[in-house]
Amino acid sequence: MIKPLPRLKLHGFNNLTKSLSFNIYDICYTATEQQRQHYIEYIDEEYNAERLTSILTEVASIIDANILNIARQDYDPQGASVTMLISEEPVHQGHEFTDERPGPLPESVVGHLDKSHLTVHTYPESHPNNEISSFRVDIDVSTCGVISPLKALNYLIHSFDSDVVVLDYRVRGFTRDVRGRKHFIDHKIHSIQNFLARDTQRRYQMIDVNVYEENLYHTKMLLRDFDLDSYLFGISVDDLDSRQRKTVERRLKREMEELFQGRNLR
Repeated sequence: MIKPLPRLKLHGFNNLTKSLSFNIYDICYTATEQQRQHYIEYIDEEYNAERLTSILTEVASIIDANILNIARQDYDPQGASVTMLISEEPVHQGHEFTDERPGPLPESVVGHLDKSHLTVHTYPESHPNNEISSFRVDIDVSTCGVISPLKALNYLIHSFDSDVVVLDYRVRGFTRDVRGRKHFIDHKIHSIQNFLARDTQRRYQMIDVNVYEENLYHTKMLLRDFDLDSYLFGISVDDLDSRQRKTVERRLKREMEELFQGRNLR
């Protein structure tokens, strides 16, 4: 049982800034130029600016925040972006972020944001010399005050089909208590993994690279189960012979491993 930090009696507003940034990758086998084009069109339609706005609006709703402004854009030839400015709601008793545990899913999560923002950007990608197409979405949730954006982590991960996820969490600045002592973090955290739901922890292989002295936490996630049919676009497994299946599976797994490790493999 992890004990929360003692409740801080602050002088004025909690000035800590807590930022959660993550990249989500989805990959697909697209053997022909037509399949690559159709995959990009599908991604652009599935995750257009309107759909992304809906996702971020739901995030704001479940954490009990006011949306001040929305800027959104679909790009030509591909991709979309949405940025939301958000203001605080009153913090109700029991909603403070005090200990290290998974945030609930959207049916029950309630939180607080102040002078904060949500952003999402999409990057569909393909290459004529590569039969693997990919889709990357970058999401940033930045908050000031007593709540951490980690509360919204489970909902956001469940909003996208994710083969590889790269997460960064950083607490910046300081806040003072009534005695004038500076506090550079106001909650316990050992790993981002501890804020993930159990089903997510079972589905992914995960590694951490944390710098505790800097309040900087990094987690990478790679999907454990591999079903070849779910990675084929425009064809099915039955359309491939056994040799082709092995080749395609090997290439897909290599692509996922390179994204997970953040480098090209020899």
